[in-house]
Amino acid sequence: MDAVTYPDEKVTRFLQEKFIPVRLAHDHPELSRKFNVTWTPALFILDEEGTIHHSSVGFLSPEELIPFGLLGLAKVAFDQGRYDQALGYLDDILEHHPESAAVPETIYLRAVCLFKKTNDASALKKAYEELSSRFPENEWTKRAYPYQLLQP
Repeated sequence: MDAVTYPDEKVTRFLQEKFIPVRLAHDHPELSRKFNVTWTPALFILDEEGTIHHSSVGFLSPEELIPFGLLGLAKVAFDQGRYDQALGYLDDILEHHPESAAVPETIYLRAVCLFKKTNDASALKKAYEELSSRFPENEWTKRAYPYQLLQP
């Protein structure tokens, strides 16, 4: 990632604006054990308390690193009950990175955010319909499968 992803201007700006990046040696004994790092690159998005909310193992292109980061920020906000902020990050992915591999999970999490915020299950059913039409074999479509049974 040092040769391709990190030098990308958009990636550099995004990381500087949104994160406090920390780079550790993969063989750091204590932290490798704590985060179960057995392969690199291993990326983790943690909150201010050090709780992991999102992770990835393996290379991410510049086009995928930014949506990965946005999804991680959305998960932190979601897990902390800040649904409007999470929705903002998720909408950013859908608007600016519509071809990203993160889109199916984004659609799923966005629906769950809307449900948690409004207690209206229609977003869940709509998400399943979108996922099944756009990504029929994706794991997030399979996870959303029960939502098709919801009554409007």
